[in-house]
Amino acid sequence: MLKNVAAVLLDGVHPFELGVVCEVFGIDRSDDGLPVYDFAVVSAEGPELGTHCGFTVSTPYGLDRLDEADLIAVPAGETYAQRGYPEELLAALRRAVDRGTRVLSVCSGVFVLAAAGLLDGRRCAVHWHHAEQLARRYPRLTVEPDVLYVDEDPVITSAGTAAGIDACLHLVRKEQGPEVANKIARRMVVPPHRDGGQAQFIERPLPKAPCDTVGEVLAWMEAHLDQEVTVEQLAARAHMAPRTFARRFQQETGTTPYRWILRQRVLLAQELLEATDETMDAIAWRTGFGTAAALRHQFVRALGTTPHAYRRAFRGPQAA
Repeated sequence: MLKNVAAVLLDGVHPFELGVVCEVFGIDRSDDGLPVYDFAVVSAEGPELGTHCGFTVSTPYGLDRLDEADLIAVPAGETYAQRGYPEELLAALRRAVDRGTRVLSVCSGVFVLAAAGLLDGRRCAVHWHHAEQLARRYPRLTVEPDVLYVDEDPVITSAGTAAGIDACLHLVRKEQGPEVANKIARRMVVPPHRDGGQAQFIERPLPKAPCDTVGEVLAWMEAHLDQEVTVEQLAARAHMAPRTFARRFQQETGTTPYRWILRQRVLLAQELLEATDETMDAIAWRTGFGTAAALRHQFVRALGTTPHAYRRAFRGPQAA
């Protein structure tokens, strides 16, 4: 049963990510008939901790409080992706999982779980900004770089900021049912459920390659996303044979020309949905999908949500 919850902090904790855990588990909502959790904020580095916003957080609870918890949450912190972690904390997390306690990370809190070895052989989520660094630093885990959260019971990991709310509500729904989760979400005025597999909203990167072999072709492809092109046409632009071009393209971008241009089209569609009032047909034409139906199909396939829902998320219901 989910009754006893502890949020464990290191110096430099992010107040918002700490607030996410406090908001879901630390508020008495018994007036709505909701469960009350035995909630505590625990310090892994002394009674007073700094935040990345310049103020301090104090708590009387040390790591021994984790021994009582059914759930231990690790919010994000300013330097969590680079720093080391107290061995006492890592050992406490390992003991907790061994006795059946769940652990949940918000954003860069996942680095603490990884350092404890709790993600070895498991999939995990993290903010897209940290995905490559996490995978490089801890090669025994599998990063799912563009999802909101991953439940690898008893370890739950979530991406940045609001995805932590989704992960916490997911756990409440799993343990105490949808009615409890929905009532908490209603009090928080947040969506009651976003599936963990829904994609994060990722900043559109500029095309780049580690060398100049296909760099000019990449730039041309991005400038002409509305055009249908073949590998043969792209190879001719690079002055290569098609097989040589396809091999070089894979080596330098890590994907095929078709998949690269498809991803860029989806990213451009995201920009247009966020920043313009263009119709779905117009966006489909500008991005090279041709029709609104084809745009919707590829958008759902890539991001797990529809173009209309994506626009509403950024611009409100009136923009759909």
